[in-house]
Amino acid sequence: MTARIIDGKSFAEGLRGRIAGHVERMKTEHGITPGLAVVIVGHDPGSQVYVAQKARQTVEVGMHSEKYELPETASEAEVLALVEKLNADPAIHGILVQLPVPPQIDAKKIIETISPDKDVDCFTPASVGKLVIGLPGPVSCTPLGCLMLLRDTLGDLAGLHAVVVGRSNLVGKPIAQLLLRENCTVTMAHSRTKDLPDIVRQADIVIAAVGRPEMIRGDWIKPGATVIDVGINRIDAPERGEGKTRLLGDVAYAEAAEVAGAITPVPGGVGPMTIACLLANTITTASLINGLVPPSDLTA
Repeated sequence: MTARIIDGKSFAEGLRGRIAGHVERMKTEHGITPGLAVVIVGHDPGSQVYVAQKARQTVEVGMHSEKYELPETASEAEVLALVEKLNADPAIHGILVQLPVPPQIDAKKIIETISPDKDVDCFTPASVGKLVIGLPGPVSCTPLGCLMLLRDTLGDLAGLHAVVVGRSNLVGKPIAQLLLRENCTVTMAHSRTKDLPDIVRQADIVIAAVGRPEMIRGDWIKPGATVIDVGINRIDAPERGEGKTRLLGDVAYAEAAEVAGAITPVPGGVGPMTIACLLANTITTASLINGLVPPSDLTA
């Protein structure tokens, strides 16, 4: 068997097109321009590139974009004051503070200061609570992207057995909640789970989000299963030249692709969905803040 490749890059491009259409309708019909503010503290090169991509794509879909760059030496009080200012700004419907932040700043305190109404990263306790009990609102960007790819690949997910490998607050826990909403049977596993290969072999859907390169081998995969690889692990690649690296997922891709029914590549699978889903979440928060029903094709 050769697995179908789940093209997250292509899907994300189509999603951004739908988002642009919703932005235009919000402007035309309601006089609302969804606004996203991104805050970055310090000069981490990876974060700088990621934030620049977010700002560019926000503008490309017609949204209002604001980017705040604070120095590495910024105090916690300065960051908190900026977040409070954005909480009160009616032109801003989504606030994202890029992590990590420098050590003098308590990331937990910053996250908890973001208004839950504008929490497009879905990190606040209120956002997590809404997800668990099924209240309307945005959900974490990467898990939302995984769910969209699964729906596009499989259609109705009801009754399927999903094994989530990884228990992080960012991916593992929220994707498990989303799959429960879809009426999947969900098993949560992680690096310390006993008999992990046997548990993964039971899965119709495998979500790999454990953060270990190629941990999940091809012979762990049930024939015909759908594999969503969230892992992005940068490893040295001396064969490409001095200092060069390459990306590996949490799944041994070449092995798994011989067994699975469908699989996301790394890169080009889940990764491109994250920013697109951030924009989708901004449409959702802008809608809810203004008493509108969020577009159903952008929500979980």
